[in-house]
Amino acid sequence: MATLIRSKLSNKLSNAATTVTNKSQAKVSGMFARMGFQAATDEEALGFAACDDLDYDHRQGMQMDILAADDKTAAVEGEGGEGGDGTLDGDSHYQRDGTGPSRSSSKDGGSNELSEARPKITAWEAGWNVTNAIQGMFVLGLPYAILHGGYLGLFLIIFAAVVCCYTGKILISCLYEEDEDGRLVRVRDSYVDIANACCAPRFPALGGHVVNVAQIIELVMTCILYVVVSGNLMYNSFPNMPISQKSWAIIATAALLPCAFLKNLKAVSKFSLLCTLAHFVINVLVIAYCLSRARVWAWDKVKFYIDVKKFPISIGIIVFSYTSQIFLPSLEGNMQKPSEFHCMMNWTHIAACILKGLFALVAYLTWADATKEVITDNLPPGIRAVVNIFLVAKALLSYPLPFFAAVEVLEKSFFQEGGRAFFPDCYGGDGRLKSWGLSLRCGLVVFTLLMAIYVPHFALLMGLTGSLTGAGLCFLLPSLFHLKLLWRKLQWHQVFFDVAIFVIGGICSISGFIHSMEGLVEAFKYNIEE
Repeated sequence: MATLIRSKLSNKLSNAATTVTNKSQAKVSGMFARMGFQAATDEEALGFAACDDLDYDHRQGMQMDILAADDKTAAVEGEGGEGGDGTLDGDSHYQRDGTGPSRSSSKDGGSNELSEARPKITAWEAGWNVTNAIQGMFVLGLPYAILHGGYLGLFLIIFAAVVCCYTGKILISCLYEEDEDGRLVRVRDSYVDIANACCAPRFPALGGHVVNVAQIIELVMTCILYVVVSGNLMYNSFPNMPISQKSWAIIATAALLPCAFLKNLKAVSKFSLLCTLAHFVINVLVIAYCLSRARVWAWDKVKFYIDVKKFPISIGIIVFSYTSQIFLPSLEGNMQKPSEFHCMMNWTHIAACILKGLFALVAYLTWADATKEVITDNLPPGIRAVVNIFLVAKALLSYPLPFFAAVEVLEKSFFQEGGRAFFPDCYGGDGRLKSWGLSLRCGLVVFTLLMAIYVPHFALLMGLTGSLTGAGLCFLLPSLFHLKLLWRKLQWHQVFFDVAIFVIGGICSISGFIHSMEGLVEAFKYNIEE
């Protein structure tokens, strides 16, 4: 009897030791696998998942003990540090399956229930938003890209559409991870979350800072381009008036100063549909005028060779006209049927590719070597004035959107990060904007004006922005993040596409940035007016 008892105890102890050893090995192997050193086997992955569950249960038990012991403290801090379901911010349950609280909350205390109650948008509405982003007024610079690229410029319009559509899809795929049952679950909410996940655990916030800097640069440069194009269009619409392009830019900025008092975009959003329709009508008018001159189209001027010095600038212009990756995660998260996202991206980019290619080719064939940086400057004086006035109105009404987005990023980065903020909050307890918050906004408006006055070159600024941030946000970062987060699930052709896009995007970005800077230095040195 004693022998039997000793045998059973020995077997149980042996089994327990084996189980602990296997789980420890699985956890260590799983940690190394997540760090990218080697891929974990199926048994190791199961062991790691089991250990993770034990870890989670243990932490939940400790958390409940703390909540029971510090009832009053939890009641006070419940709104700030805990979600509505009682889990702490950053809990492992949220990290693994996305069912925990959101990391970000609205400044006025919005809850998850409110965010879940927000009306979802259809695939058509999402496509309309993407179309507004990639079919904006910056297509006016595409004929100038054909001037320096010829047929290769047309090919790049198609190529950029294909690549941006692909990188938009893989960026969204980085928002998801498989749970224990093999189902895809959304565990990230934004471009910044993806970047931070790629840089974790050593530098968990580095990626977000890089994306935020690139985002601020692109948004501010977009605001500058709106002021530049407004001054340019008004100057060329009324050349006989004793008002310079810089003076027109100052007048346009004076009309934009109320943007500094914006708290939300409700007042501006009602004009967005009108602006888009106006821009569509303007494009139709320009193409109609070009078609009326089809008999004198200069087909012989479309080249098969490129201007080595100017063509990299054209690449930046084309890339900048397709930038939409920044808001795609938010857009996909608000769709009624996220499964329709890929289809939506396909038809919006196909439509953009066709319309941009036709617009650029038809406009260039009409004016050939006389094509200007903003194509409407080539129109006859009477038509030009009408079209340009509508374009200026669209530019001024479009300015608040990137301006407000840039202000939000700056405020969250420097004023609203709790103890990590560099400056006190821009808003008081009653929600009113404080003096330094208003100074920040006014300073940003003035900064866009100064840049527009001293660098009044639409195509060069557009090429510089596209090469610096457009290529990074649309080509480099999505492919890099896709490789980092989903390396073990990618097929060979996906790895090839990601690496090829990263290499080609890097070359185009560097060359476009260098040549755009050279063009700006040359224009500034010799005082070249646009």
